[in-house]
Amino acid sequence: MEYDFRKIEQHWQSQWKRTNAYKVANDTTKPKYYVLDMFPYPSGAGLHVGHPLGYISSDIYARFKRLKGFNVLHPMGYDAFGLPAEQYAIEHGVHPAVSTDKNIDTFRKQLDNIGFCFDWDREVRTSDASYYKWTQWIFLQLFNSFYNRTTAKAEPITVLTASFEKEGNSIHPFPNGQYKLEATGKATFTADEWKAFDEATQQAILMEYRLSYCGVGEVNWCEGLGTVLANDEVINGVSERGGFPVVKKKLRQWYLRITEYADRLLEGLERVDFSDAMKEMQGNWIGKSYGAEIDFAIDGGSGALKVYTTRPDTIFGVDFMVVAPEHELIEQITTADQKVAVEEYIAYVKSRSDRERMAEKKISGCFTGAYVLNPFNGHKVPVWISEYVLAGYGTGAIMAVPCGDERDFKFAQHFNIPVTNIIGDAFDGQEANATKDAVLQNSDFLNGVGMKEAMTIVIDKLVEMGIGKRKVNFKMRDAAFSRQRYWGEPFPIQWKNGIAYPLSESELPLELPHIEKYGPGPEGEGPLANVSEWTARHLETNTMPGYAGSSWYFLRYMDPHNNDTFCDRKISDYWGQVDVYIGGTEHAVGHLLYSRMWTKVLYDLGHIGHDEPYKKLINQGMIQGSSRFVYRVRGTHKYVSSGLASQYETDKLHVDVNIVDGFELDTEAFKKWKPDFAEAEFILEDGKYICDSEVEKMSKSKFNTVNPDVLVEKYGADTFRMYEMFLGPVEQSKPWDTKGIEGVHRFLRKLWRLFFDEVKGKVWNEEKATDAELKVLHKTIQKIEKDTEAFSYNTAVSAFMVCVNELGDLKCNKREVLQPLLILLTPYAPHVAEELWKELGNTTSILDASYPVFEEKYVAETTKEYPVSINGKLRTTMSIDLNATQEEVEALVFANEIVQKWVEGKPVKKFIFVKGKMINVVV
Repeated sequence: MEYDFRKIEQHWQSQWKRTNAYKVANDTTKPKYYVLDMFPYPSGAGLHVGHPLGYISSDIYARFKRLKGFNVLHPMGYDAFGLPAEQYAIEHGVHPAVSTDKNIDTFRKQLDNIGFCFDWDREVRTSDASYYKWTQWIFLQLFNSFYNRTTAKAEPITVLTASFEKEGNSIHPFPNGQYKLEATGKATFTADEWKAFDEATQQAILMEYRLSYCGVGEVNWCEGLGTVLANDEVINGVSERGGFPVVKKKLRQWYLRITEYADRLLEGLERVDFSDAMKEMQGNWIGKSYGAEIDFAIDGGSGALKVYTTRPDTIFGVDFMVVAPEHELIEQITTADQKVAVEEYIAYVKSRSDRERMAEKKISGCFTGAYVLNPFNGHKVPVWISEYVLAGYGTGAIMAVPCGDERDFKFAQHFNIPVTNIIGDAFDGQEANATKDAVLQNSDFLNGVGMKEAMTIVIDKLVEMGIGKRKVNFKMRDAAFSRQRYWGEPFPIQWKNGIAYPLSESELPLELPHIEKYGPGPEGEGPLANVSEWTARHLETNTMPGYAGSSWYFLRYMDPHNNDTFCDRKISDYWGQVDVYIGGTEHAVGHLLYSRMWTKVLYDLGHIGHDEPYKKLINQGMIQGSSRFVYRVRGTHKYVSSGLASQYETDKLHVDVNIVDGFELDTEAFKKWKPDFAEAEFILEDGKYICDSEVEKMSKSKFNTVNPDVLVEKYGADTFRMYEMFLGPVEQSKPWDTKGIEGVHRFLRKLWRLFFDEVKGKVWNEEKATDAELKVLHKTIQKIEKDTEAFSYNTAVSAFMVCVNELGDLKCNKREVLQPLLILLTPYAPHVAEELWKELGNTTSILDASYPVFEEKYVAETTKEYPVSINGKLRTTMSIDLNATQEEVEALVFANEIVQKWVEGKPVKKFIFVKGKMINVVV
C-alpha cells in the first residue's frame, strides 16, 4: 500500500471539516487551555513559507494539549482594517472591502491546505460591522471613563463629575500637569466654579480626563499627494511614494491616555511569562524615571523655562539648555538677531519624523539668543534648540551638563559652547560621575555627601526656593488613536458646536459608508469629510488605527456570535487569560501594550475578570530567504556565472529562487520569467550557470519567497509542517533551504513502511512487544512530551526520526508500539497519523485519543558497563546485571577470556567490586 500523502491529506481535511472535528465548546467540565496566534493582515501576496512558522508552532501545542485532556481554544481571524489594506486597494484599483475579502479567501485556502486545527466557526474579521460594533462600544467605554488616581483604576466619568460638583478638582487634578483653564489661567477650580461653567467649558475639562480623548496633534502632511502620511512613509522629509515634500501640520487627533496605566503596565510585567528581552523592551518604552522639575528664570524677561532632569544634583555643571523646536516659549524668547536662523531651523525640523530625529547621528541645532539663570549661582545659561529633544518627553527642555554627558559634550564641542571645567578639559567618552565633583566644588551645603543624598538635598532646596518639585516621569506618550484614512473603524462620535458627543449604544455599529473614491478631505482631513451624508450628521471624519481591532480580538474569539455584548462574562471567566500567545517581536511596544491597556480598562470597569491578556508569550523567529543572484554584464543581455563574474563589469540582480535548483539556474525558465530576459545569453562554468546567494529577509521584492502551496503539493502538508519545525528553535531566525525537506519526507515514508510494505501490503501485527521495543517507545514518549511542552520542536522531530530508525532496526511492526507512536506524532503530522490510526482498526478519531503515559520501568537500565582492571590497569569492560551478587560478578569476570589471559593462573590476592562503578583484580 503506497503512501499517497496528497490523497490522504485532502481526505482527512475534508472529513475533519464535515464532522466539525475542531469545534470548541464553551460549556465543558474539562480544564481549559487557550492557544492564540497574532492574527494576520491578509496581504494580496498570500502566505510565504515564513508566515506559517508561528501558526504551526501553536497548532502543535494546541493539538498536544487536546490529547492531554484539555478543552483547547485555538481560533483564527484577520486584522483586516488599516493602512496596508487601503494602500493595496489603491495600487490595484479596487475597493478595500473587495480586495480584503479576496485576500482573506486566499489566506483561508492556504491555511486549510496546511491542516491547522482552527475552530473556523469563531473566525473574526476586524472590518466586519458585527465585529467593529464592539470595537466602537469599547471606545465608548474609554471615552466615558477616567483614571481615578486615588483608587488606581478606570471609573465612569460620572464619578468624576459628581466629585467636581462637591469639591471641584482638588481631589482629581488635571492628568496633564501643564494644563490651565483658558478662562482663569489656573489648573484648579471649585465646585461653584464647575457649576457655573457653560457646557462647552465643562466638556473641554472632561476631555482632559477621558481615557480616549481628542486633542490637537502634529501629522505628516504631504501637499503633493494631498494626504497625511504615516512615519514610515516619510523618508528624509519627502514622501516615499513620489518624493513630494512633507511638513508637519496640526490636526485634530484622538488619543488613548495610556500614560495613566504606565505603573500598572510595568507592574503587570512581573506577573507574566514574557522573555526578559520583551520585558526590557516594554520597560524601556514606558521609561519610568525619578527626578525633578526645575524652573530656570528667563534672563531679562518674565516667566521661566521648566526642565525635567533625573540628575538635579548636576545643576552646578549646567552649561546650556536645549529645548525642542516645538517648544511654546521659543517665539517669546528668541532674540531679533536670531529670529531668521531659528525660523529656518524649525522649518527644517518640521520636515522630519520623530523617528528620523531620534535616529539622526549628525548634530544640528540653533541658538535662540536667550539666556536663563542658574538659581544656585546666578550664571547665565544660553538656550539652544535641537531636534534631538522631543516636545512630548518631559517638559520638552533639558539642562545640558557636558562634563557628565557625552551627547551634551559633543553638542557643546560642535557649536563651541564653553564647557565648565570640572572633571578635566575634555570628555573622554567614558561614563563620568560629574555629579559629586560638581557638587563638592560648587556648593557649601553639599560638602562630603554621596550622589543619592545630594539629589535629595538639592530637590529639597529647590522646593524650599519654590522653583522645583519632585517628579516621576515616563518616556511613553499617550497613544495616537486616529488616522486620516478611509479604511478603518468610524468613531462613534458626533460633533455639535465644537463638542464631541458619543453616540448611544443603540446606534452601533456606525457603519463605514461604501464609497468608490476616497481621496483626502480638505486640509488633511480624512476621506469621510468628502461624504455629504456623513458631514451632514457632523460625524467624526477620522477613523481608528489598525491596532484598534487587534487590541481586544482575543476576547471576541471566546464569544464571537453574541449580539448583546462583546463577550459574556461567564464565558470570559471560563477562558480567562490566553495561556500561550505566539507572535513576532515587531509588536512589542505597539499591539502588546495597547491590548494590555484595553484589558486593564475592561477589568477595571467589571466587564472581564483578568487584567492581563496573556500568561505566556512566545516570540517566533523569522524564516529568512536564501536569495539567488545573477550577474549581468553591464550594458548587455549576457549573464555570467558567479565564478566568472569577477572577470567582467557586472550588475548583480535578484532572481526568483523558484527557478534555481540549489545554485544552478534554469536558464530557459529565466528567459521566460520576465520580458527583459527573453534575449538572455549565458556565460557558463562547467556547462552550468551557477548563481550567487545571500541570506536576507524573505520578501516578495527580493524574489526569495517560497509558496507553501507548492511544497505541500510536492511533499505533503505533514512534511511541510515537520520541516518548518526541524529548521531550528522556534524563537530563532533561520534561513530557508528547500533541499532539506527531502530528509523529513523520507522519514514519513520510513514511518509508513513500519505499517505497510508497497509490495506485501499490511505488515503491522498484534504480537507482544519486547523489552527493547518498549524501551524505544517509552524513551520517545518521555522525549517528545518534554520537548513539546518546552516548544523544542526541532529536537522533537529529531527524536521521531531516531525512534523510527531504531524500530526499523528492531524490525518492530507491532501495534502495541506503533499505536502510541501515532498519538505522539499527531500534533506534528496529523494527516498521516489519522490515516494509520484508522488502518489499525480504530473507529474513533486519533484527535480524541489519550496521550501515552511514560513508564520509567521500560527505560530503566538493568545492566552496567563495568571497567575491569588487573592490578590497577584497565584491561577490558564487561556488561553485568545491576542486580548481580558479588559471587555472580566474580564468576562472570573470571570466565572472561581477556581476564584469564592477564591473570595467567596466578593466585588472586584480592577481588575488588564496587557496585555500579568498577572491578579490580589484584594478583
